Amino acid sequence: MQMQSEHISVWGLVSEASLVVQLVMLTLVMASVASWYLIIQRGASLHRSERLLNGFLQRFRSGGELAQLYREGSEHALPREAALQRIFLAGYGAFSQLQRQPGIAPDAVVEGVERSLYVSIAEQEERLEHGLQFLATVGSVSPYIGLFGTVWGIMNSFLGLSQVQQATLSTVAPGIAEALIATAIGLFAAIPAVMAYNRFAARGQTLGARYYAFANELQARLHRRLHAGSPSISAAA
Repeated sequence: MQMQSEHISVWGLVSEASLVVQLVMLTLVMASVASWYLIIQRGASLHRSERLLNGFLQRFRSGGELAQLYREGSEHALPREAALQRIFLAGYGAFSQLQRQPGIAPDAVVEGVERSLYVSIAEQEERLEHGLQFLATVGSVSPYIGLFGTVWGIMNSFLGLSQVQQATLSTVAPGIAEALIATAIGLFAAIPAVMAYNRFAARGQTLGARYYAFANELQARLHRRLHAGSPSISAAA
C-alpha cells in the first residue's frame, strides 16, 4: 500500500514523466521563479518611487527656492527611483542654461524647458516599463507551454496502452496525471505574472500621469518667473 502511494504521489509522477514533459515542467518552474523575483523587485522599486515622489513634491510645493532644490539635487547622487527629482533637474537645468543666453526670447526658453521635461519624462516612463514585457510573456505563453506538455504526456499514455492487452483505470491514470501536472505548473506560473503585470502597469500609468502634472506645474512656475523679469537665476521662484 505504501509503494502504491509513493507511485501515485506528485513527485513520483514528475520523476517518472517523459523527458519532454520534464523539460516543459523545468522551463515553467524557471519562468515562475524569475517572474516572482521580478515581481518582488518591481514592487519594492515602485513603492520607493512613490515614496520619493511624495517627499519631493511636498518640498517643491512648500514655497522654497527652486535654485536651492536644484543645487541639492545636483550635488548629491540620486537614487534610481527619484524620478520626479530627475525631471525637475532636467527642466530647471534647461531653464538656467537658456536664461544665460543673451537676447533669447521668452518663448524660446519655454519651448526649451518643455522639450527637456518631455525627454526626461520619457526616460522615466521607460524605466517604469522595465520587466513588464517579461511578465506579459510569462502570463500569456506559460499556459500554452503547459498544454503542450499535457498533450505530449497524454499522447505517450495512449501509445503505451497499445502495448497492453487490457486497459484499466490504474494503467491510464498515472500517465494522464503526470501530463496534467504540466498544465497546473503552467497556470501557477501564468496567474501571478498576469496579476502583477496588470497591477504594475496601472501603477506605472498613475506615476506617469503625476510626472506630466508635475511638469505642467513646474512650467507654470517658471513661466511666472520668466515674465516677472527677475534678473537673477538664483532668486526665489
